Amino acid sequence: MHSAPSPSRRRFSLALALAAMAALILALSASANVAVTIIATDPYTNSTSQHQTIVEPDTYSFGSSIVAAAQWGRFNDGGSSNNGVSVSTNNGTSWTAQGLPGTTVYSSPAGPWARVSDPSVAFDARHNVWMVSSLALDASVSGKAVILNRSTNGGATWNNANNVAVAGVGQDFDKNWTVCDNTPSSPFYGSCYTQWDDFGHGNRLKVAYSRDGGLTWTLSRTPNVGVIGGQPLTLPNGNVVIPIDNAFETALGYTISTNGGVKFGQAFTITGITAKDDPGNIRSGPLPSAEISGDGKIYVVWEDCRFRAGCTTNDLVYTTSTNGSTWTAVQRIPTDPNGVNGTQDTFIPGVAVDRTTSGSSIKVGVGYYYYPNVNCTFATCQLQIGYISSSNGGSTWSAQTMLRGPMTMSWLPNTTQGRMVGDYMSTSYDANHLAHPVFAEAYAPVGNPDCAIATPNCNQPLEVPTSGLAAAAGSVAQPNDAVVYTAKPQPGRTAFKHR
Repeated sequence: MHSAPSPSRRRFSLALALAAMAALILALSASANVAVTIIATDPYTNSTSQHQTIVEPDTYSFGSSIVAAAQWGRFNDGGSSNNGVSVSTNNGTSWTAQGLPGTTVYSSPAGPWARVSDPSVAFDARHNVWMVSSLALDASVSGKAVILNRSTNGGATWNNANNVAVAGVGQDFDKNWTVCDNTPSSPFYGSCYTQWDDFGHGNRLKVAYSRDGGLTWTLSRTPNVGVIGGQPLTLPNGNVVIPIDNAFETALGYTISTNGGVKFGQAFTITGITAKDDPGNIRSGPLPSAEISGDGKIYVVWEDCRFRAGCTTNDLVYTTSTNGSTWTAVQRIPTDPNGVNGTQDTFIPGVAVDRTTSGSSIKVGVGYYYYPNVNCTFATCQLQIGYISSSNGGSTWSAQTMLRGPMTMSWLPNTTQGRMVGDYMSTSYDANHLAHPVFAEAYAPVGNPDCAIATPNCNQPLEVPTSGLAAAAGSVAQPNDAVVYTAKPQPGRTAFKHR
């Protein structure tokens, strides 16, 4: 166990981080494809983490507030020094950032855990509670825990995570995700749900529900299936739908609860997943990203190569459902400017659906990472961040917008599973119907002391487009988009830990 840094050292480190943030904002404004704001930088200094690194953001918006959470100070072999939150109460115009309290030995106040990972943001409108669930890690404790930080004042301050546990120690947990039912007419309005898996027991599906704003949690009855990466959603009628991968990430499925999370039914397959391994030693995989419209239409997006002859490169694809049990045929999102004959490799999507839209006017936005040319190596891959949108539910899509990049792979934090920007990213619509993709971007080392600790991994802040992005109307013609080719599923994909 490591002792927490002193308050004076912590304040000094944070002051340096904020000063660096201001300098970077000025530099970025002159060179950005889209103007961006840095909303968080890693303030921690423990010698065991890779510093000036932030990865794996999740976001949620409600009213004029947006909360983004991410890992700050990534460890090579799993977890981070802390999870932090960035909060905007004015639709993304300005942001404040802070580390979550009572989590790890590096947090303030210190918590009992050595590391923390997998932040997931939710809001409970009935109880007026923001919450961030996290995966707590500690080799000295038997197993992991799913913990929760709560805020009852709009994200200004947060309670200690060690006061609330969704799931206690004793098992090998992974990939938690939290959502709340915010439909006033729902019979389960104000219920919140957290899903995770028990990697130590075959990735077994786990779910818990809360009726009191996340103060207490009750374990749900779930089918005995191996899963990973689920993202629960609540339908207007109160049903809970969890789109989720199987444990080997070779199929996308779902399970549904009709009684407020007390019991989930059998897990069914939606479609097989055909995903090519992305080059450049990037840590990635076909985990789903899921959101829902105001009238209850679910969108699930993931990376898949089924539309490419010979499975040469990944596109983003999606399926939709209005009830969680019947799903549309898988469709391709036309991110590659050259269509299915192009060389772009696209992965790690974060889909947003404007919950105030419905029917033929649903606004959908997707942020993601991509290589313009899939035929690259660790030394030559050029990682970029993109965005694409639809103002008619996916009938037509805008042209791809390059948000940031290119990045050299050696700039990214290193992990035992490859270079990392996150196992997922996130996009949310604000009250003005503008999308806010939140992403990690890396810069070249600049030789300051923190970079020396983590060389060559430094200067990777959390960013968001300054004014949000509109969903563009109209279609963009792309060569050969009508061509459909279904590649054979890849045999023998191995399940792996995502922490």
